[in-house]
Amino acid sequence: MRTFHRLILATLSALVAAAFASAADWPPAKAPVVPEADGYVVIPRAAVPPTNSRTYRAIFDATRAADKPTELVPAINMAASELNALAVAGVSLRRAKFALVFHGAALDGIRDDASYQAKFGVSNPNLKVLKTLRDRGVELFVCGQNLVSDKIDPKTLSPDVSVASDGLIVLMTYQNRGYALLSF
Repeated sequence: MRTFHRLILATLSALVAAAFASAADWPPAKAPVVPEADGYVVIPRAAVPPTNSRTYRAIFDATRAADKPTELVPAINMAASELNALAVAGVSLRRAKFALVFHGAALDGIRDDASYQAKFGVSNPNLKVLKTLRDRGVELFVCGQNLVSDKIDPKTLSPDVSVASDGLIVLMTYQNRGYALLSF
């Protein structure tokens, strides 16, 4: 009986080792558009791969702050990583119609560098990515109502972000235009 248990244990160990070995065989992720954001790995024979026959419309609802002040705001990272995904898959970035609207804790990520450093003691890692996103045609908005309620001077924010009358109005407007709502 002991031999049988050893055989089973050896077989299970081999299967677990094989599973971890095959996971290590994935190629490294690529981030050609926004190197600061998460990259993308092409998945062979994937269901629903990115394609040039589709236009990708998404409004990213940015409400969460980064876990650490040296990291990107989650919504910024996700929007940028999807641009990386489309580029790696060979999809024209003209097919990406993205917008972000910032409110809540995510507001810290769009502070200008002086304001960010005063609050966190480090440079704002989001600023370079915000500029890249805007340069790639991504529309960037901040909720004006949130600025009023938190008494935030718009002059202390990234110049790449436009002040909207109300973040919820932006979300409804873009969803009415067929944009998918992605919340981070």
